[in-house]
Amino acid sequence: MKDIKKVVLAYSGGLDTSIIIPWLKENYNNCEVIAVSGDVGQGTELDGLEEKAIKTGASKLYVMDLQDEFVNDYIFPTLKAGAVYEKKYLLGTAFARPIIAKRLTEIAKKEDADAICHGCTGKGNDQVRFELAIKAFAPDMTIIAPWRIWNIKSREEEIDYAEAHDIPLKINRETNYSKDKNLWHLSHEGLDLEDPANEPQYQKPGFLEMGVCPEEAPDSNTYITIHFEKGIPTAVNGQDMSGVEIIKYLNDVGGKNGIGLDDIVENRLVGMKSRGVYENPAGSILYKAHDILETITLDRDTMHYKEIVAHQFAELVYFGKWYTPLREAISAFVDKTQENVTGDVKLKLYKGNIITAGVTSPYTLYSEEFATFDADDVYNQKDSAGFINLFGLPIKVRAILDSERKNKN
Repeated sequence: MKDIKKVVLAYSGGLDTSIIIPWLKENYNNCEVIAVSGDVGQGTELDGLEEKAIKTGASKLYVMDLQDEFVNDYIFPTLKAGAVYEKKYLLGTAFARPIIAKRLTEIAKKEDADAICHGCTGKGNDQVRFELAIKAFAPDMTIIAPWRIWNIKSREEEIDYAEAHDIPLKINRETNYSKDKNLWHLSHEGLDLEDPANEPQYQKPGFLEMGVCPEEAPDSNTYITIHFEKGIPTAVNGQDMSGVEIIKYLNDVGGKNGIGLDDIVENRLVGMKSRGVYENPAGSILYKAHDILETITLDRDTMHYKEIVAHQFAELVYFGKWYTPLREAISAFVDKTQENVTGDVKLKLYKGNIITAGVTSPYTLYSEEFATFDADDVYNQKDSAGFINLFGLPIKVRAILDSERKNKN
């Protein structure tokens, strides 16, 4: 401990990291603590953060604007891959950790720090995500994870510690959900949500922050059209926007229509199951639109193989393996598949539902001339008989031989 003189702390201003600053100073010989916050779209959560960090013992606070990089280099590659963990989780926390951890290592080197500290629990996935990224860029850096070594055992005890040290909190014991917010999503865990039998309190004032529950959404629908270029959304309703602008706009319109609420029991990397409620308005809309566009722009074999790759990509992201050769190689494959994923997708939003309302692309593989149920001059239906005979030959041969063996007995 005596060798730790300067620590860079991943600081959000939430319950965990708020009490870590004085805890570090108490347990590491009054070491200097440099707080670092990555702005990945938390919004008002960053308000007053510098004053709070310094008041609780930090020497300074870095706030890094990572939103554009977060969207273009982490969110969109994952969207293009179609990566969804266990069919529902859109990886909002998972792909935010690598970019923040990478910047932590840069500042730690700049400040000549002795250690990097994070507030992740020993039960969660984030400890792995942070530490694998740190190892990728600062393999010899000491990592301090208080939850694995201190005597505090619960969020209740964290609040006790905060109150004893006059640390201001934005939560109380009754609203003490564990939350993570960024541009892409908001997650809720803990309290009544720890029992999967309990219905989430969507209509409870203050629970939802990015939108409304479907019952409270408007009775009229909302149409939107999203334009993609090579798998990347570039415009909404004919208006060009940056990636950040598109996500913010879709969060707003989607939230108002009750879009993107997911109640998930997921398998954590460390082994146990965990229940969480997620708000993903923009993410849900963009994944739906991207999937629709791929139905007319990807050939069958590529689409089916890409589904396999998407599963692997999602696991790599969820497990914290963003900075690995396999993730980079899969992204290179995905980029190749997206060369013709360009076009417009029209959607109808209505009370939590995302309904397909049309799709067009200059690279469409859909031919009405071939697909029609009406008369056509381009397809000879008699050809299918020979195809079926050859395609089904192994089945036919096996049935014949099985029958012969049965008759012999």
